[in-house]
Amino acid sequence: MDKRKSSVLSTQRRRSFEDWLESTSITLTQVNGQRKYGGPPTGWRGPAPGPGCEVFISSIPRDVFEDCLIPLFQTVAPLYEFRLMMNFSGQNRGFAYAKYGRPADAEAAIRALHLHPLRGGMCLIVKMSTEKRQLCLGELPAGVSEEALLTVLRMVSDGVRGVTVRVAGPRGKATSALVFYSSHYAASMAKKVLVQAFKKQYGVSISVRWFSGSSKPRHDESEEEGALACPGPKPVGQALLTAASFQLARSAFRDPHPQLFSRVVGGPAPQASSGEAVPHDAVGRLRRLCELYGLGLPIYDVRYHHTSADGFLCVSYSVLVPGLPMPFCGVAQVLPGPSTNTTEEEARRTAAEQVLKAMSRA
Repeated sequence: MDKRKSSVLSTQRRRSFEDWLESTSITLTQVNGQRKYGGPPTGWRGPAPGPGCEVFISSIPRDVFEDCLIPLFQTVAPLYEFRLMMNFSGQNRGFAYAKYGRPADAEAAIRALHLHPLRGGMCLIVKMSTEKRQLCLGELPAGVSEEALLTVLRMVSDGVRGVTVRVAGPRGKATSALVFYSSHYAASMAKKVLVQAFKKQYGVSISVRWFSGSSKPRHDESEEEGALACPGPKPVGQALLTAASFQLARSAFRDPHPQLFSRVVGGPAPQASSGEAVPHDAVGRLRRLCELYGLGLPIYDVRYHHTSADGFLCVSYSVLVPGLPMPFCGVAQVLPGPSTNTTEEEARRTAAEQVLKAMSRA
């Protein structure tokens, strides 16, 4: 994994980037193919920016990173957030977003930096971001209520503000929904995971697209978010996405504690001591539940499957809980860390999250 990365990004370029991170003490967070600065950065004063404060940047050379881009866009005004789209190869994907505190600052960035020349004769394209916050979900099961769908969406994505279910076709069998998110970032992260989450957790294929109000594609940003499809074994013991299973998911969402887990093992729920802290990490939470019920420590088997077109590592996993009759099997898409060990740890965390959700739905 590291060899593949180093073959694309030169040692000198990587060292320059790492030196910049160390000298500036800037923190970058990588999640789902995006590497993010700020949102807000340390020391930010004032409220979160509203609409019209974000610019979309394209035509970025694939080996140009935040050490060049953030200082450049900070020459206009302080940045609230900067997001660079990344591949697992170590290259960027050619586009990014910069968010300022005021719409006037975003407009100034477009005037100052559109067609700004970079090395190799390439010029940046800088334009106003559309900041879409609404997703259209299609091919939903008939009879799904707005309340139930809202609960399930909040289980698998962050920032859900509301949902409107639409019924059409003969006898109302064509069910779709318009989902409202708190930000473009939250919506774009949801668009990456919803197709896979509904398929893996409920055994149904849905379609997800941006709501645009027209049939025109969303300029260069259309390349940002592709539906993630990761082939592999179907998770064991997960209910189909029907109106009834939505109701079960809602119950799990309201009470995701050991009392619900007792339904999996067929016994009363033990009581944890009131002063005992619950681990935040999914691996720790799963281990704690298994300890409470005397099921033995979970055993993880995580194996690389392939690398998706979007650069995600697709892995298959099997989690054996010794006290349960069958292992939990599924697939996951993860970002690589600086080493194979950290990538495997991320895959285990993802697998543990899926096992906890499957247990809560049982």
